[in-house]
Amino acid sequence: MSEIKQQLITLVLGRVSRELAGEAFNPAIIKSSPVYYKTAVPRQVIVGQENFTIGGKNVTFHLRGYQPDVLLIQTTIEVEDIFHKAVFSLERQSYEHSYRILKEYGGDSLFSETYSVFAVTNYQGEPEQFMRHSNIIASLLKSEELLALDPQEVQYTLGSRIKYSDNDLSIIDWDGAFLFDYNGDIEEDLELLTLANLQLLRCRILDHQLDSRLSRMVELVHNIPAGKAPLRSADLSQKLKETIEIRMVSISELQRLERDIKLIGDWYSARFYELVAAKFKIDDWRKTIRGKLESLEDTYSLVVENFTVSAKHRAEWVQIVLFFILQIGWFVLLIIELLRFIRGR
Repeated sequence: MSEIKQQLITLVLGRVSRELAGEAFNPAIIKSSPVYYKTAVPRQVIVGQENFTIGGKNVTFHLRGYQPDVLLIQTTIEVEDIFHKAVFSLERQSYEHSYRILKEYGGDSLFSETYSVFAVTNYQGEPEQFMRHSNIIASLLKSEELLALDPQEVQYTLGSRIKYSDNDLSIIDWDGAFLFDYNGDIEEDLELLTLANLQLLRCRILDHQLDSRLSRMVELVHNIPAGKAPLRSADLSQKLKETIEIRMVSISELQRLERDIKLIGDWYSARFYELVAAKFKIDDWRKTIRGKLESLEDTYSLVVENFTVSAKHRAEWVQIVLFFILQIGWFVLLIIELLRFIRGR
């Protein structure tokens, strides 16, 4: 019987300040999924790799990108005992190096996601045999190194699971996942976990952008004096143009997020992703984004309405002034003609 293989896989995704380019990366997909799965999900490009020593072992940090500007930093560390607290130290060191790389690419920790995958493969029998390590499994999934979890919390954490066959098991939580597969077939699960973190990151970025734009639009509305021209036309036109652009980009981004999810399919991959998305509350994020888009639309309509009314009022006043100027002109001409007539007599 061959030795059980145990791995710590860390994922860091972050928005960077440069556009990412490289050869396409094609992950291996083995489990049942639609024939269009590979072309449906967002594609990765190979950006490069770096090597560091962690726990006395040489570890390769694979750098891949989701174009245009989301960098994925992934590591795989072979461990002797994944159910030991020493794994916490390896995890911390891996994230420290990953964030240093992210910073070099112009990334900001504010717009980043981290996720740990604990993989156990090449074993005999059913994966439930490892549930004797339930306490440390739950602690690793919760990133809770020092505090002993309550038995009910442990049970709740281990309850978020999915199986594809009798000999595999995936346990999903917010900070990490345990993947048990006797054949080592974890590539699709790993890809779906990465995709879910990507969707969460994009939702957070989009939500922040909408917050910033809403704040600027609210400020614009507050600065409109009652019954007066709101701003100089050039300034207002520029702000409205920016608002239109962010609305279009936001709607397009939200539609892309939903399209990517819908195209995953109806088999194992879809069920797995639904479980992860529920943990990440991605549906709630999308609802929040839709609500902010509607608020932006309402605010935009209010500004346009005020601008239109103000412009109409200005046009009406211009017409009145021009009318009086014209009347004065005609009055002057009449006086001149009258004077000429009197002199002619």
